[in-house]
Amino acid sequence: MTGQVVHFEIPADDLDRAREFYRAAFGWDITPMPEVDYTMVSTTPTDERGAPKEPGAINGGMFTRDASRPGPIVTIGVDDMDEALATVERLGGTVVVPKAEVMQMGFAAYFRDSEGNVIGLWQAGAR
Repeated sequence: MTGQVVHFEIPADDLDRAREFYRAAFGWDITPMPEVDYTMVSTTPTDERGAPKEPGAINGGMFTRDASRPGPIVTIGVDDMDEALATVERLGGTVVVPKAEVMQMGFAAYFRDSEGNVIGLWQAGAR
């Protein structure tokens, strides 16, 4: 799974407005998670583990826009977050948000690439 785009994120200034926009415009299933200021977005049906059933399909999320993540983000799956972040830095990228555990599901981090884009990283936890 390393190197595949596995998730997308859309920042919003007004999460309620953004949720309704994407629900109405595309029929996405929107699930707010207020305890973590996040919204899960399902664009395609998922299996019992929450993974998309359709090969190549991805789901995503929404969060309140902040200075470190001002625009849409694609998230890349990695097997080893620490190694991936070290590689990013060795190649001239910078860590924007360091590795953090996400609700015992895995680890997330964000980096700025050589072109100034913010990209997410995801390391799934043991299932």
